[in-house]
Amino acid sequence: MIDRRTTLKTGVAGLLALTAAGAGLLPSAGAELPASTEAPDAAGLQKILDDIAASAASAVLAEVHDSGRVWRGSSGVAELGSARPVTVNGRFRAGSITKSFVATVVLQLAGERRIRLDDPVERWLPGVIDAGDRITLHQLLQHTSGIVNYTNTRAFRTLYGTVDEVVGLRDRTWTPQELLDFTAGQPLLFEPGTSWMYSNTNYILLALVIQRVTGHHYAKEVDRRILRKLRLLGTELPGRRSVITGPHAHGYLPREQDGSIEPVDITTFNPSVTGASGELVSTATDLSRFYGALLTGRLLRPEQQAQLLTSRTTGRSYDYGLGLQTRLVNGIRVWGHEGDIFGYQAASWTTEDGRRQLTAAWSPWGESDPQPYLENLLATAFRTT
Repeated sequence: MIDRRTTLKTGVAGLLALTAAGAGLLPSAGAELPASTEAPDAAGLQKILDDIAASAASAVLAEVHDSGRVWRGSSGVAELGSARPVTVNGRFRAGSITKSFVATVVLQLAGERRIRLDDPVERWLPGVIDAGDRITLHQLLQHTSGIVNYTNTRAFRTLYGTVDEVVGLRDRTWTPQELLDFTAGQPLLFEPGTSWMYSNTNYILLALVIQRVTGHHYAKEVDRRILRKLRLLGTELPGRRSVITGPHAHGYLPREQDGSIEPVDITTFNPSVTGASGELVSTATDLSRFYGALLTGRLLRPEQQAQLLTSRTTGRSYDYGLGLQTRLVNGIRVWGHEGDIFGYQAASWTTEDGRRQLTAAWSPWGESDPQPYLENLLATAFRTT
């Protein structure tokens, strides 16, 4: 996680890894949801949110499930300079949580025997990337391809190196091929399958594979196979549409001005620069429902479910399955994903039996690093009895 001063130094931090057109009303995001106090330590959970809002975020919301009991809470303000509260069912940019949706569609196609995970990329995207004959779909899903992360390239960071540059490109529409072009001529980081490195490029490629196999844009397949099936009415893949509809908190980037740091509102932003690696907009309730269905086998066949949950070590705070991060919290194994995009961060975690869940989203702003608070939130939500 990145505080505002770190973001000021890197500029591009909001696009590093943790990251259905048409406007309209979104029913699940339009009606206020009750904030139950039945979850364990509801007061403790709310205090953590208040602490985050006091020093590390302008807005934060969370939802906790525990064996059918649900607690929802929020803190902070929906927009700096206003007193408007953060709604517990507010929508937010979910960044790389998008990857779990993409991976689910790929695994469904494998279950339908339309693709095989050991297919080389070259079979479906001939000539699109170098070494495509040596990189498999499974390696794309698990970030073992060795393909450089396009958001880490010098060419990309030159464009998105400062807050002013990010703001100047907020309306720019990027095609998948233009994103792949950032990696042109870049050598593999390692021989495919021999190591692990997170790369947004992998999921740009997987979306193109989905399109090649089905004849439809990946967002249409996510909508048909997941969003409609689970009635995730507050979730969308906006493509190039820059406005977040429905109730939502604003997101900010820090800009230094005359020796002080001022907030720059980045809520309105064309997310096509992240594409299938991070464009999702969702709600806490929708993400909890999605991961609950995914972890309990409602979206995949048994063979693909086993593949989904076969993880490898990464050297980070989590291991990685196929489009899923996994870690231990108080000795409890949880699965899900973190997300990060300009102005917004999110995380959603679920136990393998789907009975306990935490989904949280926040707009980073403040002097403190939110990570210690979020670790505390995790520990409280998944505490052992």
